[in-house]
Amino acid sequence: GSDMVVTVSRDGTGRIWRRAGGGGFAEDSVLAGHTGFVSSVAVLPATDEHPEGLVATGGMDATICVWDPRRTGEPVARLRGHQQNVCALAAGSDGRTLVSGSWDKTARVWDVGGQCTHTLAGHAQAVWGVLLLDARTVVTASADRLVRCWQDGRLTQTLEGHTDCVRALAAVDASRVASAANDGTVRVWDVGAGTCTRVLRGHTSLVYAVAGSGGVLASGGEDRTVRVWRDAREEAHTIVVPATSVWSVCVLANGDVACGTSDGRARVFTRDAARLAPEPQRALLAQQNASFAMSAQAMGHVDLAGLPGPERLAERADRDEQVVMVREGARVLAYQWTDGAWARVGEVSDAAASTQKREFEGKMYDYVFDVDIREGAPPLKLPFDATDNPYAAAQRFLERHALSLEHLDTVADFIVKNSGGVALGAAQQPAAGDPFTGGSRYVPAQQPAQQPSSADPFTGASRYTPAAAAYSPPAEYVVGRQGNGRAIVAKLVEFNALLGPGAAALSSDDIGH
Repeated sequence: GSDMVVTVSRDGTGRIWRRAGGGGFAEDSVLAGHTGFVSSVAVLPATDEHPEGLVATGGMDATICVWDPRRTGEPVARLRGHQQNVCALAAGSDGRTLVSGSWDKTARVWDVGGQCTHTLAGHAQAVWGVLLLDARTVVTASADRLVRCWQDGRLTQTLEGHTDCVRALAAVDASRVASAANDGTVRVWDVGAGTCTRVLRGHTSLVYAVAGSGGVLASGGEDRTVRVWRDAREEAHTIVVPATSVWSVCVLANGDVACGTSDGRARVFTRDAARLAPEPQRALLAQQNASFAMSAQAMGHVDLAGLPGPERLAERADRDEQVVMVREGARVLAYQWTDGAWARVGEVSDAAASTQKREFEGKMYDYVFDVDIREGAPPLKLPFDATDNPYAAAQRFLERHALSLEHLDTVADFIVKNSGGVALGAAQQPAAGDPFTGGSRYVPAQQPAQQPSSADPFTGASRYTPAAAAYSPPAEYVVGRQGNGRAIVAKLVEFNALLGPGAAALSSDDIGH
């Protein structure tokens, strides 16, 4: 539908958001049933038994929780069978069938009542994408660079073409599937013929997500863009977001596009003026984009020395939403053509000095580390740019060399330590915990930066944050479900004392102390 969005996070929860007044969304309920971070979600269509459909969430605890969105206190079912993180989910059109993909290299087909009807084994690495094309046909995508088609639990096609991990799948129509991969492309496949009919190029870095609905296809990735494709053939829109990565995308029934990003936020974009966010929110988004520091690698390794100067901005764009880079003195700025004018959407910056640049497989990186995995074996090469997310780089390294993702924290910590903590701006690296009084509380810039913990590495409190982002004030109350109660009360008492007697001060009853 168009009036409900479900998000999941490495904070261990899922959240249901429903459309509120003014076209925006407000939090409706929290899905708390997993014992680790939650990495996948699917919404099953309505049935007579469940008139609002069902929501399925998959997590690091290797389980799938099935929820009734009307009663979210407890899951209506828990599906167990996978041995590792359930990183992909897709729903069938009947409202009862679900398919899952896991780090354990298998996909499973389920009846939401709890029965596993098929286990699809054959991929050599983690299954990152799954899709139910029809009642009998399942499509899977894997870090082994392959897309496989299955019918009634049996392998029927293996689709080859991607040159790096395949991360996501989406249905284009009844016979065609789109796949997104770390090679920076989206491929469209004719499943019956087993052929690639088109390669969609536009992203300048890894593509993590693809989704489709009603003839609209959208993709998102490490270049901080959502790209909308017309008729699965050509790029129609480029949406730039103020985050390092777009982790997930979804096309709503009304054509709006939602995305989940590495800054812990979900955003919904529309072409309908009646559903636009208020002007202050849109202005803030433009401001956040303008001040965002972006990696030159994510822009496609453009030769910065050959960039034009500000005079390029006196010329019109070749197409709407085109992004160009302009050198202004020692700075390199990115601009996007929007509404007949150039709007700044970020600053391109490499934090490491040019003398540190190293080449790896034809590309230049700030660092190329030697990593010793086994005694007596030659070291493996780990490329890294200073503006990259260390956990994303660690994950790509492990997948590339078919190593266990249990080493994710160790490799990411190695990157942080050996890159000297290079980052843009004075961003803190907080530990997980209560944001007001715990280790992740706000600390003034002159204080030593906190080192990240191993919790919630991608989107949680300990995520890597290359630059401080502008604060986006919430339009509704935000409810915190974790915190150090005594420290919060102590801080309120401290603030109260600073205010002194007066109408603004809280009473002891107000504070509850």
